[in-house]
Amino acid sequence: MKEATFAVLAEFDALAERRKKEILEAKDTVQINGISYYVSNDGCDANDGLTPETAWKTMNRVNEAELQPGDGVRFRRGDLFRGYIIAQAGVTYCAYGEGEKPKLYGWDWSLADPALWTLYNAEHHIWKLREPILDCGTLIFNDAEFVSRKLIPTYTAEGTFVCRDEPARPFVMEEEMTEDLDIFCRYEGRFSTVSSKGENFPIPVINDQSFGELYLRCDRGNPGEVFDSLEAVPRRTMIRVRENNYVTVDNLCIRYSGAHAISAKDHVTGLHVSNMEIGWVGGSIMTYAGTDPNYVEGRRGSVTRFGNGIEIYGGCTDYRVENCFIYQMYDAGITHQINTNGRKYTMTDIHYLNNLIEDCVYSIEYFLDQTDGDTESYIDGCEIAGNILRRSGYGWGQQRHNIYTPAHIKGWNYVNTARNYTVSDNIFECSAYRMLHLVAQKQESCPVMSGNTYIQKLGQTLGQYGGSEIAEPANHSFDENAEIIIRNVFGDKDAVVYFIR
Repeated sequence: MKEATFAVLAEFDALAERRKKEILEAKDTVQINGISYYVSNDGCDANDGLTPETAWKTMNRVNEAELQPGDGVRFRRGDLFRGYIIAQAGVTYCAYGEGEKPKLYGWDWSLADPALWTLYNAEHHIWKLREPILDCGTLIFNDAEFVSRKLIPTYTAEGTFVCRDEPARPFVMEEEMTEDLDIFCRYEGRFSTVSSKGENFPIPVINDQSFGELYLRCDRGNPGEVFDSLEAVPRRTMIRVRENNYVTVDNLCIRYSGAHAISAKDHVTGLHVSNMEIGWVGGSIMTYAGTDPNYVEGRRGSVTRFGNGIEIYGGCTDYRVENCFIYQMYDAGITHQINTNGRKYTMTDIHYLNNLIEDCVYSIEYFLDQTDGDTESYIDGCEIAGNILRRSGYGWGQQRHNIYTPAHIKGWNYVNTARNYTVSDNIFECSAYRMLHLVAQKQESCPVMSGNTYIQKLGQTLGQYGGSEIAEPANHSFDENAEIIIRNVFGDKDAVVYFIR
């Protein structure tokens, strides 16, 4: 085991910067076999979209088009587009022109406009957005110079909000907004009638049709005047692949989407994502349950928040994510996952290659939770190789209450039946908790590890590896024995291991 001196860490910083530069400057080499359609800020939705001179203007026009397998949609480099894309089967979404990757932002307009804000409470410096908005995971100021802290209370059977950490105390927004740039989103117009966590009372429904009120504490005055840029991170997925097969996404920049950047579900074949920049995704509410007495860290509201960069929730075949720069996810950079609920799902031919992932809670996440009698689901052929994975748990996603969850590869403690699963030649640099969480019911379902580089602070956590049929594997510390554990427990015989004092 070697010491990661200042000079050694500088070398890894330089390696990551070179990878980032290669990704950000990647050329447009993807092939379109059918018709190419063009989209630019200078276009018009009444155009035919068939040339750069007759380009469409908006993502809404792209969604309205009846595209055919083999067609492509090209967004002009240097332009900014707002909204979301409903992907169509067999279609490629990519770039054209010169300059920076086309930017796709989640909300319909910038919030850096003084006319959008009204002073709600002068004493506590609270401002209210004049227009209703989808639930926001956070707000991003001055191109990520600052980020908001999102306040999420618990909703009780008595029809009131209470503080999540102190459920006996009513939630009073003005009293809880104690920090500059705190936000609170209020959505009380629609309620569920389905019991949650065993409690039979309605709770607010928050989905992609729930528009509500956004409040922001800004100590320096009207936020539209204080900040040069102010972007909402709304409850949207930027590219909705759904169940569509053979979708390719290449050389775009996706930012400020409160659900996911790219997501698919059920069973998808041929999802290929390459040369992307994806940043500041997640934090909006997926499910808002009542109080949860079984929560590991106390009786508080059970809230699940979105936040994956590229996700397939379900089965997959030929799923590739390569040469992407992904950063500041509330949850995972890349993932394939499913809770089977009695159905059979297969996840095959998965490749995560040569990506740079920084400051996400999980750099890569996967799980196959076989439930309700399912014994047939499996993963076959998963390759995680050549990636640079940095600082899991050091990004804004650690606003979450559970601070003991980060990992560079997060597999959870599920059945996770897998074969032909390899993790090789990656760099795992610093995690706020586990570096790796690689657990399956059977030992043989854990990945074959080879040639990885590990960099972690002494006294932090290395993580877990192994079968859990008899007992859960030990959660190893990163100490003077870390290299021995990596070689003998994780099986990474040719690993390179560095410690940071």
